[in-house]
Amino acid sequence: MAITTGAPLTRNTPAAVALGFLTGGVIGASLAALVVGGIIENVPLFVTGLVLPVVHGLLFFLVGAPRRAREAAVAPRTALAMVESLEAVGGEATSDVAVRFDLTVAPDDVPAYRVAFTQNINLVDLADYRPGGVVVVQYPPDRPWRVRIVKRPTPEWEERAVGARVDSAPGPALVSETPEGCAVGFVTLLALLLAAVGVVLLFRADLFDQSASAQPPSAAGPSVSSSSSSSTTVVSSASGTVTLGPEQSFLDKGELRRAVSSLAKGTDTRAALTVVVQERRLTVVYAPTGAQAPTFDPDSLPYAAFPALVKEARSSLGVGSPQTWQITVERLTGSLTVRVGVTGTEGAASLEADAQGKVVRRTPAR
Repeated sequence: MAITTGAPLTRNTPAAVALGFLTGGVIGASLAALVVGGIIENVPLFVTGLVLPVVHGLLFFLVGAPRRAREAAVAPRTALAMVESLEAVGGEATSDVAVRFDLTVAPDDVPAYRVAFTQNINLVDLADYRPGGVVVVQYPPDRPWRVRIVKRPTPEWEERAVGARVDSAPGPALVSETPEGCAVGFVTLLALLLAAVGVVLLFRADLFDQSASAQPPSAAGPSVSSSSSSSTTVVSSASGTVTLGPEQSFLDKGELRRAVSSLAKGTDTRAALTVVVQERRLTVVYAPTGAQAPTFDPDSLPYAAFPALVKEARSSLGVGSPQTWQITVERLTGSLTVRVGVTGTEGAASLEADAQGKVVRRTPAR
């Protein structure tokens, strides 16, 4: 068994690049279909935007099922390991705590190697793990970086661990699965943009007709258009848009809430499908008549938390010098999600927050 040591190499295999392109295309097409379908009141297009990610996820699961079955059929290897260091990295509020381990693994038939990983440990058992202590671990033969500590080893291995001594593996030789390279991230972002643009171009005639034609009130509902030296507002039954003038931003105190309130005055519904906020542009997509889709009240959003979320996304996700940001609010998964995306010189990144503005997930730039 060959052990790969040192810094992991990036993985830009054709399969990884193709999967990244497909995933980006699905995300871009789905989001564009939701927005465009809501604006032009095209229910099949809107439903396609909802179904497309589900189909992609199901296909991905089915394609990977044979590989997962093969991996599960391979019996794991058992070995002794010495704890070089450990650090609690999260989970203090529960009975289990996430612990970052640095181990020297000493298999019986190959040289010892170092590995770093995170595993949840019960607070009661945390005292059993200390630097210099010997533990029993298991790992797949073809993936030695996926080490897990065996909390209740067999009597034979438990007896071996009691009297065993494991020497530290020389040098910083941490083992990990090779991550995806920057090419995969670039291809994913490119596919996302191409798919979104493709959907918009495909339905551009309907979009232009929707904004340019004056429909009867019974078909299109109330329509309001107003402009001033500081902002421009366009409202219809399907969507509302507010564009600010120069030297203004929706991150200014109270600006975003006032804009959303002004849009609500020009429509007979308050149920929104999507809210998209950029530096000087706000778009609210309302639910089409009769559509059975998860909606939310735009007035209920945590507006006070938005500036802090954008600041954190721009400064802590490794995008380098930030260029643009965008806030997208939707509840397609059942619960309200506030997603802040940023782009910069080092790539794209995002974070997600819940209905109270609390960050629940971070996706740094790669």
